[in-house]
Amino acid sequence: MKILPFNVWLLMAIGSIAMTAAPMVVFTGGFIGAALAPSSSLATLPVAVMVVGTAVAVVPVTFLMQKVGRKRAFLLGSIISAVGASSAALSIAEQNFWWFCSGIFLLGAGLAFVQQYRFAAMESVEPDEMASAAARVLLGGLIAAYVGPEISLGSKDLFSTPYVGGFVILAGLYVGCSVLILFYRQKTVVVSEQQQIGRDLSVIAKQPIFWAAILSAVVGYAVMSFVMTATPISMHIDMGHSLADTKWVIQSHIMAMFIPSFFSGWLIGRLGASKVMLAGVVAFVLCIIIAFVDQALMNYWLALILLGIGWNFLFVGGTSLLPHSYREGEQFKAQAFNEFCVFGFQAVASLSSGWVLYTFGWHALLLICVPLLLVVLLALYCWKQSKHKND
Repeated sequence: MKILPFNVWLLMAIGSIAMTAAPMVVFTGGFIGAALAPSSSLATLPVAVMVVGTAVAVVPVTFLMQKVGRKRAFLLGSIISAVGASSAALSIAEQNFWWFCSGIFLLGAGLAFVQQYRFAAMESVEPDEMASAAARVLLGGLIAAYVGPEISLGSKDLFSTPYVGGFVILAGLYVGCSVLILFYRQKTVVVSEQQQIGRDLSVIAKQPIFWAAILSAVVGYAVMSFVMTATPISMHIDMGHSLADTKWVIQSHIMAMFIPSFFSGWLIGRLGASKVMLAGVVAFVLCIIIAFVDQALMNYWLALILLGIGWNFLFVGGTSLLPHSYREGEQFKAQAFNEFCVFGFQAVASLSSGWVLYTFGWHALLLICVPLLLVVLLALYCWKQSKHKND
């Protein structure tokens, strides 16, 4: 295996810091929302606002990078995140719920910049190392998943108002990210005017490989968010499992999402993206079966671990496959469409999960995921058929 270049390791390090906002907000957003919101029904709104902020920003962020370059855009993203974290800290101190939500929205928008790290890493390596580069960047999420909640708990009483300290520290971390980004080595590619224009998105979208890549990532994120968001409610409120057990299941799930990144890139290089993506679908199917059969603690635990593994295989597989669908100069329009689909559907899945659970129940929620998996299988089949015809 080749040694990955400096940019990949730098982006992994920056990502491990920049991604801490997500687990921090997921962990504390509901508590802070419950304390500040004018109505208890709005307690979880900050978490939803973060997801929406990412979904709204992904397309303009991608095209901004085309205009100003990745390095400048990454710097701007860190600044936006620092402002968002500072705003969130001040709003908690001032006990202003809507101000807090606006700060969280900026943090969500900042995460849209972070999502581009994996594409920047892939652009820094040869085609056969793209999957490994994307997987390494995602490993930063494993560190962030641990660091985010720890910062929140450790700094809870740093100031007179609880949880202010965590967002102050987060703002400082984003300032640190801005400094680290200065060491990013911008890739210089000379392309002709015709290459800069490239093919229309409608032409790129006629390729089965394009849809196989996008639908793999979309379904991976949507199913994962849909089931994960509902799990704490189903476990603790509906089935009476303890908060400690619920926390253990979610922590295990997050570990399972990112630990496969140690080897998923290597697997794609050895077996091919389609087989790894198919393994992701199988993991999701097993997750649904185990969660459907019984709602005992170990069923939740094993199902959520399989959910994390399935997400990793589908998301890394789709991400590594996408560059094979476009030419030099076309990457930003293709990536913008991909990101809009992935995080748009994630937002819908996250926002609808609780309603589906309360209205139709846990088993119905699981069954809704099945048609989505069939869509991925169909996309993979169409792609493989087109490859055989071309060969």
